Amino acid sequence: MEAVAVAQLKADFSRILSRIEQTGEGVIVEYGRLHKKVAVLLPYSSKYEEQAERQFGILQGKGKVEFHDNFDITEDDLLGL
Repeated sequence: MEAVAVAQLKADFSRILSRIEQTGEGVIVEYGRLHKKVAVLLPYSSKYEEQAERQFGILQGKGKVEFHDNFDITEDDLLGL
């Protein structure tokens, strides 16, 4: 995967997007004098839209918690203060 500085990305944005589309290879975006890697541009795929929504509560009813009547804890103990 090729790395591109932000200045080059800004100057050649359309050309870089075309290359990503044609080759199917992503581009790493680097920032600053130290060339810190900050992002990756990846080719679009319809699979991103086809991902099913996350289902919450799939473990509902699978576990159980019980507190006995003599269970006693202060809020400070619970929060570790």
